[in-house]
Amino acid sequence: MIDTKDQEDLFKLISRYLKKDVTCYAIGGTAMMFYGYKTTTKDIDLVFPNKKYRDEFIRAIRELGYKEQSLKTIYDERRRARRDRPLIYTRGDERFDLFIGCVFGFVLPEDMEIVQRHDFPEHLTLQILPVEYLVLLKAITRRATDHEDILTILKVEKTLDWDSIIDYAISQKKQNPWILVDLEETLQKLKKVTFIKDKHFKKIYSEQ
Repeated sequence: MIDTKDQEDLFKLISRYLKKDVTCYAIGGTAMMFYGYKTTTKDIDLVFPNKKYRDEFIRAIRELGYKEQSLKTIYDERRRARRDRPLIYTRGDERFDLFIGCVFGFVLPEDMEIVQRHDFPEHLTLQILPVEYLVLLKAITRRATDHEDILTILKVEKTLDWDSIIDYAISQKKQNPWILVDLEETLQKLKKVTFIKDKHFKKIYSEQ
């Protein structure tokens, strides 16, 4: 596990090993820690806008002893088969999931809102997405702890904008035909513990 201070110290260390400026988006548990929803995470999820930035980040963490790992124990067969699957790097119990441009077919829009920015001297900048993106991306990645993380967010965010989440998914269905299926299955699970209006399900079904 990596706690909040560990994460900040690690990003500072990596930034010193970078030889060029790198900007990326923090998603998953990493973003949740910046929001204050949780204090530890098993993995650090980053999305880079291009291969050049990811390659430079990988070069730096390889110098720090991280090694590439198979996706087999982390993602299911459908996600492992995708061309936009992440690269996984580990060192001890620390893990990076590194995407380029999109997360299993969800393309991060160029004009999307950034709610936080964190600069780490000398070369690293992390940008944090709106919480609705985080929920949708966790519905897409479907790892062991993603459902628990969504529940954690819901305990804090009482007015989550489900219409926006569904609209984001609809806008991306051409890139990922499974996105609405994944989201609907996630909402069905959430419905057992929180109130979700029937109109949200109808909106998804009308687009499938």
